[in-house]
Amino acid sequence: MKIIVNIDVMMAKRKISAGELAERIGITPANLSILKNGKAKAIRFSTLMALCRELRCQPGDLLAFQDDPEEES
Repeated sequence: MKIIVNIDVMMAKRKISAGELAERIGITPANLSILKNGKAKAIRFSTLMALCRELRCQPGDLLAFQDDPEEES
């Protein structure tokens, strides 16, 4: 099981750069990159809310659950 992060998809739809988004939500571009690449272990609700506000989307637009059948064996 894993969580798929689709921040880059929403950024492309909204035509916003990583640097601009990071500045608008108050995190560093490096931390946004960690989130975008799915390397983050956690995300604060305040950061998730800021992303949703700036990208005009719902949390489910940014995060998706993917079941891994190999893990169940």
